[in-house]
Amino acid sequence: MVGAVVESERPSRLVTTWAAPEEEGQQDRHSRVTFDIRPHDDIVRLTVTHEDLNDEDERADAASGWPAVLSNLKSLLETGRPLPQEPWAVPAG
Repeated sequence: MVGAVVESERPSRLVTTWAAPEEEGQQDRHSRVTFDIRPHDDIVRLTVTHEDLNDEDERADAASGWPAVLSNLKSLLETGRPLPQEPWAVPAG
C-alpha cells in the first residue's frame, strides 16, 4: 500500500491516505485511514476508521482486511512474533 501522512498528533492520532501501489498517482483513488488511540481504564483503545472508499468492493475488502491486520499486530505486540501465516490470506468461513 502507498499513502502519505495527512495528520499526526503524537501519541494519539495518525491519519494517512491509502491506495494500492498501481493507484499511487491517482489521487481520486486514495482513501483515508484514521488511527485514534485513547486510554480506557487500564488499557488503550485503538479505533481504525477507513473512509472515502471508492465502492462496495473496497468497503468489503477493508471490512475483512483490517481485523486480520490488527490481529497480526496484537500477536506481534504480545509475543514479539507475528502470526505464523498471513491472516488476510485465510479464506473466510
